[in-house]
Amino acid sequence: MSTLLLPPPTAVQRANFRDLYLDVAWFGVLSGSAMSFLSVYATRLGASAFEIGLLNAGPAVINLLITLPAGRWLEERSLTQATFLSSLWHRLGYVMLMILPWLLAGPAQVSGIIWVTLAMSLPGTVLAISFNAMFAEVVPPEWRGHVVGRRNALIAITSTLTALLSGRILDRLAFPLNYQLVFAIGALGALMSSYHLGRLRPRSVWPKLSNDAVRRGWRAFAHWLGTWRSRLRQKPRPHGGGKPLLRLDVLSGAFGPLLAGYLLFYTFQYTALPLFPLYNVRELKLSDGAISIGSALFNAFIMLGSLRMGVIPRRLGNRRALWIGALLFGQYPLLLGLARNSLMYWAASVSGGLVWALLTVGLINRLMERVPEDDRPAHMAWHNVALNLGILIGSFLGPAMGDWLGLRTALFVSSGLRLLAGLMFKVLDRPDEAEDKS
Repeated sequence: MSTLLLPPPTAVQRANFRDLYLDVAWFGVLSGSAMSFLSVYATRLGASAFEIGLLNAGPAVINLLITLPAGRWLEERSLTQATFLSSLWHRLGYVMLMILPWLLAGPAQVSGIIWVTLAMSLPGTVLAISFNAMFAEVVPPEWRGHVVGRRNALIAITSTLTALLSGRILDRLAFPLNYQLVFAIGALGALMSSYHLGRLRPRSVWPKLSNDAVRRGWRAFAHWLGTWRSRLRQKPRPHGGGKPLLRLDVLSGAFGPLLAGYLLFYTFQYTALPLFPLYNVRELKLSDGAISIGSALFNAFIMLGSLRMGVIPRRLGNRRALWIGALLFGQYPLLLGLARNSLMYWAASVSGGLVWALLTVGLINRLMERVPEDDRPAHMAWHNVALNLGILIGSFLGPAMGDWLGLRTALFVSSGLRLLAGLMFKVLDRPDEAEDKS
């Protein structure tokens, strides 16, 4: 749908769209720097496959433990305010990563990185749930495809440029100062992204934050920790005394099978992720500069793909766009496993970026279609359970496969598993009557 055919946004919606664009642009700075090179840094410090897997698996355990109470807590809170405060405390962890080389020496930093990521996952759980629910609240359904497409393009631009800059820094400065500067760039992007999240306004506008927002944010976060802990210790309420912590009713109907499809997808996505930095550094022996070019190409082709991929869900429907994108998702570990040099690695990055441009639109839009507007936090909490259970299983399965089969063979197996996830999306995501007729 052309923007000319869309109903004009209100002043608040225009301001929200602008801040959502700036949020993701600064997040791209974080993505192209600290997020892209954290596992590479750990690998160069001598981290094992199991420790690389823990960078994803550890936070997933924390997420699984507190997702449901966090989702319940969010039902009674402003989603925009919860998103800002949780993002702020989550992203302060990147400041800690920047100074970690001054606090710990050599291999001890690997353990430090793991512990910092675990601490970040506490507010990160709230952020993961609240952002998706908040996005659906501040962006009307008819504008979501347009906004998501613009956000995908912006994050691709800023992450591409930042990845190239990070590669230059890593190649020219001495270790570990080079990585500290890259992490500092990421921390700046993270905090600026949180700033723009703090400017978002829901339909019922909540007051602007005063100068003591950080102090009040800390108190709110501490109160949140006490709230979910006390609720976990509470005895179940009598029948009719409020909603249970485990909203099993959310899994009824079409949402339950769809959630199973997301669980399989996330599991097989994260099976391959711990293998990539190990393979790039130890098998392909790529320099940081070569890795940064691969990251830049991946993000650049996400941007180029996003300019056209928004048309595909409108023509095929979000359901078909999702499972077609998931079917193609396995090509990246396949091409990477076939690579013997940086040129083939860069070719895999180009192809992977194009597929990810399609898949991200399908993943978000299809999920929003299946989540009722009046019950978003509970549904997003279950989605977060599926995400983090998939991360947990995949982050342990991938390194185990790498140790057992070798990194190259494990990448080929991961490619096949991703293809299976795409097939299961088609089976498990049942279309509604309107989609059947189309």
